[in-house]
Amino acid sequence: MKQNGIILLIVLFISALTLLLYRNYDQVRLTELEQENQALSARNNQLEAELSYHNQFFTATLTDDFQHWHQIEQIAEQMVEDSYGQFKKTWALYLANEAKNYRLDPFLIYELLKVETGKTFDPELIGPETRYGRAYGMSQFMLNTAPWIAEIAGLPYNDELLFDPYYSIQLAVVYLDFLYHKYDNWDEALTAYHRGMTGMEQYKEENGHAKSEYAQQIQSQAKEHHHTIVMTY
Repeated sequence: MKQNGIILLIVLFISALTLLLYRNYDQVRLTELEQENQALSARNNQLEAELSYHNQFFTATLTDDFQHWHQIEQIAEQMVEDSYGQFKKTWALYLANEAKNYRLDPFLIYELLKVETGKTFDPELIGPETRYGRAYGMSQFMLNTAPWIAEIAGLPYNDELLFDPYYSIQLAVVYLDFLYHKYDNWDEALTAYHRGMTGMEQYKEENGHAKSEYAQQIQSQAKEHHHTIVMTY
């Protein structure tokens, strides 16, 4: 009888221990599922934005008429002069033409590149270490952002391409066009470029708006160029 009681106690102990282990496992698994759900939700939001961008209807036709290229030349010369030759004319011509094709103000992109590189326009620039990693190239793309921007742009990708000035400019144009399409205003689009889309939303929650110093500086400086060149978009 006493032996049976001991066996019963052992069985009860094992059962209780098993139940406790299952509860702990369930709690751990629940936490993991919540984290996975948050990651999937963020990815879903990004995919929805990408799909919306791909479905956007716009015409981006190249024109070879003299007026188009005369205007591109004027814009490029203004950029080269403003940068004291740091921004090469071939880069400026490429930027102005790409921006025109996407119906963006080329001086917004130029001023963004100026801010991102500290006015150096260095295509081989590597940004300082942050908790998210480093930013690379003239457009200062992070390695977690550049690949999917290249994908929606229909471009090949490897990390070394970020140091190619033309590739970097094209990524910046496509990303800004994507962000403007998503938010429909430049304060949010530029702040999202600088802080990331999640960072921009956090900035809005904390400040009640997206008028960051970064966004305001770029827009203000871009407008200054229009006193010199009259453009029609």
